Amino acid sequence: MQQISNLDELRKVRQEWRQQGLSVALVPTMGNLHSGHLKLVKKARELADRVIVSIYVNPMQFAANEDLDNYPRTLVEDMRALQELGVEVVLTPNNQDIYPRGLKQQTLVEVPGISDILCGASRKGHFRGVATIVCKLFNMVQPEHAVFGEKDFQQLQVIRLMVQDLSIPLIVHGVATEREANGLAKSSRNGYLTEQQKQTAAVIYQQLQRTAQQIRQGKNNLHQLEADASKVIQSAGLNVEYFSIRRREDLQPAENIQTELVILAAAKLGNTRLIDNLLC
Repeated sequence: MQQISNLDELRKVRQEWRQQGLSVALVPTMGNLHSGHLKLVKKARELADRVIVSIYVNPMQFAANEDLDNYPRTLVEDMRALQELGVEVVLTPNNQDIYPRGLKQQTLVEVPGISDILCGASRKGHFRGVATIVCKLFNMVQPEHAVFGEKDFQQLQVIRLMVQDLSIPLIVHGVATEREANGLAKSSRNGYLTEQQKQTAAVIYQQLQRTAQQIRQGKNNLHQLEADASKVIQSAGLNVEYFSIRRREDLQPAENIQTELVILAAAKLGNTRLIDNLLC
């Protein structure tokens, strides 16, 4: 396994693989890998001849009051886990590699209509930062496949639309959310929670499941379902940011239960922001 930070070195390796007719799958991450990330790597291994995992904590997608400085960085442990899975290259660029002219001078990528709702409403510029870094990684690696988790479903849809809009020649794959035994979606930020808080936070997934079941039973007052679930989560001690039933394709509010739906939720427990979703 190679650790590469330099773009010229990456392009040299990529060119060698291309000449050999080898396909590539990319798994973009911010490190601090858990079993959910490793599930993405295993999927990438199934899709392509070679796997590249990027580890880069992207400052552009963090607001001034968010946890960029405290975001957990565990490169040694991450490298060990990726080597065990047979990853060929771990891409670890620094800020100068990614933003050579600095953040203020960086060309930006923004996906309209989906980036300023739900998580984008409270995290201004977040999905612009996501789209920009992912677009850069796609251009740097030039993979045939890219693999992302479904836990951040809005992010996944932003990336899918970006790829479609910009005619980027790759296939985006989503992988089902990895969960704790109690249903809590696995996340690097779960490390901020106590064991008791992790048990409390499971209420989010419980309400996603309950709401999905009610929809399957034909209950179609979606606003009432959202309000009922939010009330339960709030009463468990979390601060609900949103609990929303949306169309899967573009995450616009659902008008009926006949379309393909996704239920999305975001809530804070203490200072830790948690997100989850469930397709229904």
